Formats: sequence, structure tokens, C-alpha cells
Amino acid sequence: MEYIPAKTIVTKTKSSAWFGIDYNMNIYKGCCHGCIYCDSRSECYQIQDFDRVRAKENALLIIRDDLRRKVRKGVVGTGAMSDPYNPFEKELLLTRHGLELADAFGFGVSVATKSTLLLRDTDVLEGIKEHSPVLCKVTVTTTDQELAKKIEPNAPSPRERLDMVAALNDRGIFAGILMMPVLPFLEDSEENVLAVVREAHQAGARFIYCAMGMTMRGNQREWYYDRLRELFGDQDLVGRYMKTYGNRYECPSPRAKKLWEKFTQECGRHGILYKMKDIIHAYKSKYEVTQISLFDI
Repeated sequence: MEYIPAKTIVTKTKSSAWFGIDYNMNIYKGCCHGCIYCDSRSECYQIQDFDRVRAKENALLIIRDDLRRKVRKGVVGTGAMSDPYNPFEKELLLTRHGLELADAFGFGVSVATKSTLLLRDTDVLEGIKEHSPVLCKVTVTTTDQELAKKIEPNAPSPRERLDMVAALNDRGIFAGILMMPVLPFLEDSEENVLAVVREAHQAGARFIYCAMGMTMRGNQREWYYDRLRELFGDQDLVGRYMKTYGNRYECPSPRAKKLWEKFTQECGRHGILYKMKDIIHAYKSKYEVTQISLFDI
């Protein structure tokens, strides 16, 4: 494992609108899941050799000092730039110990991952939820095992991830699905979207947060197109992307409106949350303290 220097790790978010997260904690840099669509490959992040995982030097000491200096408690999110449960985490335990520090200092946590290694740390999450909110977001964008193997070659299968959501919810941990991106021309069919919702329901998912499309920008776009040519051998597929989106950053599915209607109907039928504000309220509500005004006494 290569270690890289860092001055701080737990940083304040610009807004808590994204899943109610107040702080970001990225212990690792780079990711080895090999997902062909990953936005973190974008040149704006300046991550060289993205498929090689590196850890931040003295991460746990830095996290400890960062957390104890925070005046305001809140939810610490991890998984924004790279999966916190890469294969090296099994031995290094940096994410686990980072969560233990969040627990010790009274912070909540929000974890985004594709890795079933998260289940190892269920005991830590159970401890945290005794005093603070806990949210687990597991990415599933298709139930097609063969397609998933192409676009997310080194990640656990969708079936394994859905089983993990079921296991987390069985332990009383608020867990659901990130259905994003929904890749145009590959995953944006009614059949695929509804299959994810139904499988999520079977797994007891509390929510599904969906983006009917993807993002593309410098470096990531070229990488994605190269992988499409390599995996699908279809120059016409890349041509459709180029014709439809050009150099746009936001690339919604041409079917987004119709798919969203079907998606929300199916979520409503199964009682699955899909609006950001409802998800935040649901996992945080029991921890909110109502201030009683002296004038009300």
C-alpha cells in the first residue's frame, strides 16, 4: 500500500442537502472496482492512476484531531470519491477505525459503497445508531448480472449487494439503494428500472435515490467511450452518445420523464422513499431534539 500525505481528512460540506451529510471523510484515494462510468476519473479531481488505491498517511490520527476540533456534531459521510471498502480495507481496517472514531466523538455516519465488506462493520454502525443517525447507501443500477460484470467488473454482483441491503435492514440499520447512474442506451429501459425497484423492495430497502442518466466531463468521457468500444464493440453506441450529448456535463436519459413516472409509481406502490428530503427526515427524525421555548411553559 502506498501512503500519501494529508493535512486534514474530515472536511465540512458546502451544504447538507446531499443526504444530510455535514462532513466528508475520504481515507483512500483511487478505487479498484473498475466502474466504467465513475465521475471521480474526471480531470477536475486530478487523481492520477485512479485504479490504484492509496491510503492517506496517519489517517486515524488526523481523523481523531479533525473530529475533536469540530464544534458542531453532525453526520460524517464516506464514499464520495472512492469506495471506503476496497479490498485493502479488509486488512488495513482504516474505514472501520474511522467509524469507531466517529462513534467515540458522537457523530453520525453515512456510508456509500458497492462492497459487501461493509457487513463486517455492522457492529460499529449499531453502536453509532444508539446516539446518532446512520445511513447506508448501496449502489445498484441494474439487476442484469452480465451487464453489471461489464460496467462494474471488480465490484460484487448486484445480487450480493441486494443481499447486503437485506442484511443491514434486518439489523435495524437504515439502508437503501443508490440507483445512479442509469446509463443511457444501456440501463434506461422500463424493464431494468422496475426490476431494480422490485428487487430493492424484496431486500427491504428503505429508499432508492435515482438519477435517470449520468454525468460526463473531461477524461472521464474519453475513458467511458473507450470502454464502450472495448466491451460492446459498437461504434454506433458511442456515436449515439456523442450526437445526443456532445460535451455536456449532465446527460439525462432521453426516456427520463417517462421512466421517472414509472419509477415513482412503483416506489409508491411498495412504500419506498425516493425524495431526498423524505430520506433525510426518515433516518434523522428520531435524533432531532425539539427546543421548547420558555414562553411555551
